[in-house]
Amino acid sequence: MKKKKMIRELGKSLAAIGIALLIGALFILLSGESPIEAYGALLKGALGSPKSIANTISKSIPLAFTGLAVALGSRCGMLNIGAEGQLHAGAMAATLTALQFSFLPGPLLMVVSILAGIFAGMIVGSIPGFFRAKLNTSEVIVAIMLNYICTLFTSWLVNGPVKAQGSTAQTHVIPESVWFGRLMPQTQLTGSLFLLLIVAAALYIFLWKTSLGYQLRAVGANASAAGTAGIKVSLFLVMSMVLSGGLAALAGVTEVFGKYHRFIEGFSPSFGFTGIAVAILGRNHPAGVLLTALLFGMMDMGALRMSRVTNVSTNMVTVVQSLVILLVAAPELIQWHNKRKRG
Repeated sequence: MKKKKMIRELGKSLAAIGIALLIGALFILLSGESPIEAYGALLKGALGSPKSIANTISKSIPLAFTGLAVALGSRCGMLNIGAEGQLHAGAMAATLTALQFSFLPGPLLMVVSILAGIFAGMIVGSIPGFFRAKLNTSEVIVAIMLNYICTLFTSWLVNGPVKAQGSTAQTHVIPESVWFGRLMPQTQLTGSLFLLLIVAAALYIFLWKTSLGYQLRAVGANASAAGTAGIKVSLFLVMSMVLSGGLAALAGVTEVFGKYHRFIEGFSPSFGFTGIAVAILGRNHPAGVLLTALLFGMMDMGALRMSRVTNVSTNMVTVVQSLVILLVAAPELIQWHNKRKRG
């Protein structure tokens, strides 16, 4: 039964991707270009060489972290729409920790800084979880407000108290000892890939191989029944958002430690919001999230070559991604909303 359901869900995701690509092809035709040539250039730009593949994977890593964060919350019936704020908080906390304690040995400083980033994300994530569990306040509204608070607060910091010299809103460079090493020269792929794979595997084991994970999923499936069975529903609502916030923070931490080596204002092109679509398209399963994030990374990476080879704008990739989100996320969100109303 579960296998059939998984196949059916996978079929829905593949159908949504196919329909989005077909609609995108129609738009490309209307612009006077060849869809085959455009999509061929996109694939070649994303997968045409080892360096392209490495950069494609690199682009998918922050999306995978935010996707895993949203997926974890969703498994407990919580919609973590605050991943954008959580990743900003995590990135800033990790950066300031690395700068403040730069005298520590490299390996220890890396661990302490990453943990500081995760802890900051957890604190931000715990707030909507607490309000939902104790006051039955919508975690969506609270998380949206926290997105503004976190992004604007980090913007103030990087434009004032912790701003490095120069016109760019950014901090000083973190110690080189905590930089993630590059896995391939002249690419942006770093050791954050290994961290992502470890986290994804750990999340799968937690959700499907532990009693805590089972109880968390039980709350997401039917909170009333879970409460009747003796599960502390409020505890798991908060726990899911705390853990989700920590996962989202890793998206910001890995971007800083792997690519930019400092906090730069506007470094995230809405990773947190795109992660919602990644999680839903990946059916809230770690393996599905990784594959979906890779798909979005391919689109982003291949868009540049597509625009160079043809006259198709890179915005076409955004259109296709938006169509995928519309076709998959909208029905799921409506279903989630109706389920919450019935609950």
